[in-house]
Amino acid sequence: MIKTDILIIGAGPTGLFTVFEAGLLKLKCHLIDALPQPGGQCSELYPKKPIYDIPGFPEILAGDLTGNLLEQGKQFQPGFTLGERAETIEKQEDGSFIVTTNKGTQHHAPIVAIAGGLGSFEPRKPKLEGIEKYEDKGVNYFIKDPEVYRDKKVVIAGGGDSALDWSIFLADVASEVTLVHRRNEFRGALDSVEKVQELKLLNKINLITPAEVVGLKGENHIEGITLSKGDEIIELEADHFIPLFGLSPKLGPIGDWGLEIEKNAIKVNTVDYQTNIPGIFAIGDVNTYEGKLKLILCGFHEATLMCQSAYKILNPGKKFVLKYTTVSGIDGFDGTRKESPKAVVKAIV
Repeated sequence: MIKTDILIIGAGPTGLFTVFEAGLLKLKCHLIDALPQPGGQCSELYPKKPIYDIPGFPEILAGDLTGNLLEQGKQFQPGFTLGERAETIEKQEDGSFIVTTNKGTQHHAPIVAIAGGLGSFEPRKPKLEGIEKYEDKGVNYFIKDPEVYRDKKVVIAGGGDSALDWSIFLADVASEVTLVHRRNEFRGALDSVEKVQELKLLNKINLITPAEVVGLKGENHIEGITLSKGDEIIELEADHFIPLFGLSPKLGPIGDWGLEIEKNAIKVNTVDYQTNIPGIFAIGDVNTYEGKLKLILCGFHEATLMCQSAYKILNPGKKFVLKYTTVSGIDGFDGTRKESPKAVVKAIV
C-alpha cells in the first residue's frame, strides 16, 4: 500500500503545483492519474498549443508548462500512479482514507485533494457512419503533434476556439487546410475569426460554411471527405479529418463518493476548498463555488490555500509562520537547498 501525506487525484497543472506548495510545508504528495503521463489535458490534448494567461509568461506551450511544473516539484520527490483511475474511497476510523484504483492499487492518506480537471472526458464525435474504423487512421479528435500534418491535406470541422486556433496554426504546416462549420457564425474569439477570414483571403485556408461533413472515404486510411452545403454535395480529397466539437466531461467514479455535486462539479467552500467530507478537498476545474473561474491560475491559488489548511489538519496546534521563499529559500526532500545569495557586509576600518 502506498502511503503519503496528501493524495492528489489528477496530475494536471493544478495537481502538479500542489506538489510544490505542499513541499514548502514539508508535506509529501502522491498523484493518481488515468492518463499514462503527467500533465492532464495540457499533455494529452494540446501540448503544442500556446497559453497566454500564466503569470510571468507572455506565452508558453501547454506541454512546456507541464514540464516546468514537474521540474519545480521534482525536489519534493512526488510519487505517481499513472494509467490508473481512482475507483473507490474508504474512510478509516482515524479519519484517513484508502483510495483504490481500477487496477487494485491502494493508497492511504489523511488528506485527499481531487484535482481532476474536467474529470473523465470523451470527445463529442460526429454521427458519421463508419467513423470508428478511421480513428487513428486519418480521423483524430485531438491534435497532439502538429508535425503529423506536415504537407498533408487536412479538414477540420467545428466552430469554437479549438477549430479556429488549429486551423490558423496548421495553415503554415499542412499543404491544405479546410475549415467546415455548419453555421456562418463562429463561437470562438473575435480575433481568431478575423484571422481565419484573413487567411481565407490569402488562400491559406479553405472556409466552407454553412456546411456539414456527411461522409468519409478511403480503404485503410482517410482519402476523402463528403460535405453537404445546402443542396450541393462537395467532394474533397483529404489525408486527415479532425472534428473538434468539444469534450463531454464526466466525474466518473468520483461522482459516487458521497460528495456534494452541482452541475457535474464538486461543491466546495471558499475558505480552503474543502468538500462536504472533512479531509477531502477539490481544486481546479473539478470544483464549483460562487464566482468560480475555470482558469489554471485560479487552480494554483486554490492549491496554495488548500495546502495551508492540510498542514493545520496534519499538525494540530502547531503554528506555521509563512515566509517568502526569497527569505526562507527552499529545502527539497532530495537534500537540495535553494536560497537567494546573502549580501556581504564589510566592516569599515
